[in-house]
Formats: sequence, structure tokens, C-alpha cells
Amino acid sequence: MSETTTVKINPHEIIFSLDIGTRNVVGIISKKDEDKHVILDVEVMEHPSRAMYDGQIHDIDKVAVIARKVKETLENRLGFELKQVAIAAAGRALKTYRVMVNRDIDISKEIDKGLIDSLEMEGIQKAQELIDQESHSQDHTYYCVGYTVVNYYLNDGVIMSLKGHRGNKIGAEVLATFLPHVVVNGLYTVMDKIGLEVINLTLEPIAAIQAAIPPKLRLLNLALVDIGAGTSDIALTQDGTIVAYAMASVAGDEITEALAKTYLLDFDMAENLKLELNKKDSHSFSDIVGIPYSLTTQEIIEKIDGVIESLAVEIANKIIEYNGKAPSAVFCIGGGSQIPQFTNHLAEKLGLPKERVVVRGTEIIENTVFRCEKLMGPEFITPIGIGIIAEKDREQDFLQVSVDGRNIKLFNSKQLLISDALILIGYNARKLISRSGKKLVFTLNGKEKVIPGVPGESAKIYLNGKISSLDTAIHHKDMIIIDPAIDGKDGAATLKEIVDTLKYVNFNQLEVKLYSKLTVNGKGQEMHYEIQEGDVIHYDEIERIEDLLHRFEMNPVQYHVFVNDVERELGYVLRNGDRIYTRERGLEMERQPVMETEEAEVAGDYFIQVNVNGQTVKVFKESGSFIFVDVFNYIDFDRTKSKGSLVLKLNGQRANYTDVIRDGDQIEVFWSEK
Repeated sequence: MSETTTVKINPHEIIFSLDIGTRNVVGIISKKDEDKHVILDVEVMEHPSRAMYDGQIHDIDKVAVIARKVKETLENRLGFELKQVAIAAAGRALKTYRVMVNRDIDISKEIDKGLIDSLEMEGIQKAQELIDQESHSQDHTYYCVGYTVVNYYLNDGVIMSLKGHRGNKIGAEVLATFLPHVVVNGLYTVMDKIGLEVINLTLEPIAAIQAAIPPKLRLLNLALVDIGAGTSDIALTQDGTIVAYAMASVAGDEITEALAKTYLLDFDMAENLKLELNKKDSHSFSDIVGIPYSLTTQEIIEKIDGVIESLAVEIANKIIEYNGKAPSAVFCIGGGSQIPQFTNHLAEKLGLPKERVVVRGTEIIENTVFRCEKLMGPEFITPIGIGIIAEKDREQDFLQVSVDGRNIKLFNSKQLLISDALILIGYNARKLISRSGKKLVFTLNGKEKVIPGVPGESAKIYLNGKISSLDTAIHHKDMIIIDPAIDGKDGAATLKEIVDTLKYVNFNQLEVKLYSKLTVNGKGQEMHYEIQEGDVIHYDEIERIEDLLHRFEMNPVQYHVFVNDVERELGYVLRNGDRIYTRERGLEMERQPVMETEEAEVAGDYFIQVNVNGQTVKVFKESGSFIFVDVFNYIDFDRTKSKGSLVLKLNGQRANYTDVIRDGDQIEVFWSEK
């Protein structure tokens, strides 16, 4: 395109960038000089015939011919062979899917970043499934190169941020964008044919933003619109990164066709007229039948204004669809962006001031110096951006990492995270977040009771042996290990565990639960019965002393009853933990005073003698009736180690622990295997 500076160029310092567009192939030689991006030489050649459609290679051989010419022309001026190249895949080849994902969560847990990241990852995987179904072929591999969350939902309501909230259900509406691997393959094939090794591969929208929107502006919600020949590519920035991509299927060719129809021109004549509209105020031309025209730019624009407005409407609709609202500003690049009145229409459709929608040319690229003829105009933003990115990131265009011992390759189009690797292998996002066990709900005497589930244990993610998270950046040869989440156990309880929670009293030295007639769903059950969801458990509550005595088939009128060492009436309402003992009326005179011996001083004030398993045993007590269970304090019999069924006999009859015993009674205690 022009002669380069006479300064000697070191082949090892330069970057060769090649932008293969629908109409032109642009080659740029650049290098980094401290903080400057220095452009040393440029060559632009037009495709002699249609070999590219909408930014994608259709005829590899034809594209290779023109790309080789650009390469060789630059080599002749440089004086050395070019062996490596930086390229970009067309943004218009991207596919974007909008999906909705929901997840039930534990309301007792605060929503943290790990849970949100897992939800977003699940959305990307759902979009990946949709694109796989649409392609109907495993030969087409797609890489997720960007996504944004349109809306978060908490309990089905829209919310700005989920973090820190609690709820039963969360959701996210996710926009995910994918690049087909076939686009990359076509570019690689052309480069291989002309003897170039690809050292950096990026996306055209990323390259354009790198050049047109400096980092200090990328924190804002901005739209970059690249209006080419066949399509208009849209990239949206926020929080310092590209958050979404979109494509409008209208572009500069719409204007060319409108001029051709309005003035009866062939396509090439109409294309030339379109290119002149932004450069001159008056135009002279003849149509295909020889009729001459002499018109001002304003007159021509008025004739095709409806088409220009339609182009603006479709692009504005796409921006709002993928951004959710109008952005703060719009930067327009590409040859089609120079159409008069286009930016005014776009600003109107987005509800933005006109000065917020602008065309960006190469003059706004920061820290870029030309040592050759300067490239002017918005159509050269992307080619320059390819070189800038290649300078900043000379790493390979694919990263290889290991996930649980499985080696995978990821397209290096952006800063890659652990989540990107997991998405590529189809890792189930639900394995990253634990689920608390389900609660057990049942009814106890008419009141709802809940046994909560046990909290689970979230997944642990390790990067090169160090604990990490889904949003940790990854690099070439990194090793990722995932310990999946462990779900908590469901709430559970046996009937015995429920009974153990009921009120109790100490009755004649026995712990007695204050219930009787216990049923589950109207039927009796063993104590080891596992309670089921919705069970109805009922029991009669023992409320008064009289009820307690009836429980043990004791005639209330025959006993003195002492509660916490105070004699009480039969109507006394029992309290949890009361100490109760009974003394049979009229037995006071039957007791014998204990002899003044060391044993008596220890044992108590009264004693009786009974025969236990053939041996005479003295049973001592300070107060109250002597009952069967008292015997165990004076015999060697271990009740803790069961050897069958325990048999209690009093004077030859089956007995209970609380049966009253008297002086001279015959007692038997033994295990029965029957």
C-alpha cells in the first residue's frame, strides 16, 4: 500500500495481522514500542470474486489466492519472509441462545456466589444442549465465548442480585453465545495453504472493541455495532468485559440494493455510489439504460431514507433484546456505518441523544502510531485490533487443561475460567451445589411436627492442588480436580425417638413417659417404626396423678402419693421431671425397724427380707413402698446385656417393676429364650 520507513525492521519483533473480510483482505505489519502500537506497513486487496459470504470462507482456494498476494506484497517490501500470523474469526458466525434455568434451594441457607455461579453454568449447559440439538451432528463443535444474565429470579420474582438473599427457588435468564469450530477450521486451512502458522486467534468483535473502546470505558454498558456488507455484528460491554453478542441480518448491502432499485443501477455501480455518499455533496452517474443523474447527497438520502431507518430499527431491536435496555452509548464501525443519517435514526430508536451514537474511525485508537500511510475510516478498526490483541496475548489460541484426569482443549478467545472447562466437558452443574435433606413432616396429637433434613456439603474445586472456585482463571497445562457435592440426609425419626421427646416423671424410681394408647395412623406400631411423611401419631396424655396410677393398674384410693417429697392429691397435674413415689395405705405398721448396724445406717430406715432365686435378700428403703425394682439394688443381675426375654415373677405370678413387695415374698428373676 505504501513504502515503509527506512528504519530496519527486526523479523522477530513484528506481528503480522490478517483480516479476511467479505470484500477485502487487510494485512498489517506492526510491533510494540514501549507503550505504543506501531504500524509499520499495510496492504489492502479486494476479492476479485465472491469467495466470502457474511464473513465466512466459502471458497478456500480463492481466499487463499488473495491472502497469499497480500502476504507476498508485504514480504517484498519488508525484505524477509512472514511465517506467523494473527487472525480473527467473524463475529457473524456466532450463535446466541436465550435460556431459563430454575433451581429449588434450602431457604435456611444464604445464597452465595458459588450457588449463583453454578446456576449460571447450568444455563450455559442448557444453551449448549439446544445448539447441539439444532446442529444434528456431533461433527460441529461449538465453544461458548461469552454470556450474560438478563435477569435473576427469587421465588419467581425478578431481582437485581441474588447474593445474600434466602428463598425456596432461584432462577436465571441467560444469554449464551457460541462459535462454531468449522469457522476456525476454514481460517486455519487458508493459513496453512499460504505457509503461515497461526500464533493468535481472536474474534472480530473482541478485536474491534480492543481498538475502538479503551479499557477505561469498558466498565460502562456500551454497544459496538460493526456494520459490514451482509450482516451487522453487535457486541455489548459491561463491568470490563464483553457480556453478549448479537447479529442483525441487515447491513450495507441493504443500502446498496435500495440504490440499485431506486436508480436502476447494477450492484457495483450502486456500491460505488454508496461509498461516495459520505465523501461528496453532489453525484453524477448514469443508469443501466444511459439516463444521466446529477443529484445531491441529500436528495439521494431522502429517496432511501426508509431503508436506512429500517436498518436502524432492526439493529436497535437486537441491541435491546440482548442488553435488556438501551446501552449508555453506541459506537459504530465498519463500512456500512458511514451511511448518512444512520446514526441519527439509531439514536432515535434507542431513545439516546444523538451525540451518544457515533461512528468510530482509526483516529480514536489510543497509543497507535503509523510509520506508513495512515489507515482512515471505521472499516480498519478490526484489522488494527487484531494486532493489538496479538501483542498483548502471545499465548497459543487453544489452552490444554486437565479436568479430573481428562485432557481437554479450550478456544482461547477470552479470559478462561474453571467454569469454561466444566461446561466444555458437560459437567453436571448440580453436582457442585449440595442439597439439604428433605424435611420430614408429620402430625403429633394434632400439631404439625418437622424433622429438618441434614445440610449437605458443597463441592470442593481444586486448581493445581489449591482450593478454588468456578470463576478462578485457568492457564495452559492447569490441573482441575472436582470433589462433587454431598447431599444431606433427609429428616428421619423412629417412633421411639419421638416418644423420648415427650414429658416424663420418675415414678417409684422408674422413668415413665406420660402417655398411653400410642397409635400411628390409627394402628399400634413397634418403637423401631420409621416415621413416614404425613403420618398421624396420637396418644392419650397422662396429666394427673390419678391417670398415672391407673396406667399401672393401681387403685388410687389405696396409696399415698408423694411428688417431690410432698404428698399430693390425686388431681395434681404432673409436670415434666417430677419425682413421684407411692406408699400403700396401712403398711406403716408392717415395716420392721432396722437394727443399729453399719449396714442399716447406710441402707435406710426400714427393710424387708425376700427370697430371690432361692437366696434370702434384705431390701432397705428410707421411705415409701417397697417395689419389685428395688430388689435389683441388692442382687447380682445385669439387665444391660440381654440374653432373651426378661422374666419377673412374684410369688409364682408374672410381675411388673412397680408391683409392691412384702416381707417374705418369693421372687424369681431370669432370662427366657422363648
